[in-house]
Amino acid sequence: MRGFTAFIEKEFRELIRTKRMMILLIVFIAVGILNPATAKLTPKLLEMEADSLASMGMTVNEISITALDSWVQFAKNTPIVLIVTLIIFSGIYTSEYTKGTLIPLLTKGLSRSSVVLSKYVVMFVAWSIGIWLCFGITYFYGDFYWDNSVVKGVVFAGFCLWLFGVMMVSSIVFFSSIASSAGQVILGAGGLYFVMMIAGISKKVSEYLPTKLLAIGSLYTGELVPSDYKIPAIIAAIISVNFVIAAFPLTHKRQI
Repeated sequence: MRGFTAFIEKEFRELIRTKRMMILLIVFIAVGILNPATAKLTPKLLEMEADSLASMGMTVNEISITALDSWVQFAKNTPIVLIVTLIIFSGIYTSEYTKGTLIPLLTKGLSRSSVVLSKYVVMFVAWSIGIWLCFGITYFYGDFYWDNSVVKGVVFAGFCLWLFGVMMVSSIVFFSSIASSAGQVILGAGGLYFVMMIAGISKKVSEYLPTKLLAIGSLYTGELVPSDYKIPAIIAAIISVNFVIAAFPLTHKRQI
């Protein structure tokens, strides 16, 4: 247990020392500000282009912006911060294998299970801090400029996006246990998302896929309710747990 705790501390220090955590926080904060800023500036940008649009026969009517527009931007931009997170963490295992930095730690008694779990904890915490920080900034400006109460299911929608991110972070753990490079890990995680998107072409199947957790626009407007996301959320949680569990034996079998 002591070795596990020490390794987690080492991973967090490494995350800070390499400035990966700083980059993540900057991205999350920037997107959190960008969400309401985009909604706020859209009418002004259209006004500036009104003459050009008029010359093409297009008329710009007065646009009413609400907090909903800001939260729609939040839903659209979350995949961006998720991609950045996955790219930053894609080499969290493979770099250790390549450099051989795990060998001294393992020879001193640190178990491979502790390595897997500690790295997952670091990624899980970093993603959780980042996405909820982004959520909090969007929420603050949503109330500052408009009124968040006009948007339904805001917190649950944030939970859906967080849970999908947890599943993707868990996929990094799994693919890192069998891949030999960060590129292969990204391909694995990207392949998982691609397969779910292809399977989601069928409306009947899409109702059960975790990718539905990204489609929260209908939740904001009240067309769908939290219970409509119950099955995708459960499946995402099951996949996350199984990815992490499967990583243990695969990492034990891996030659370092």
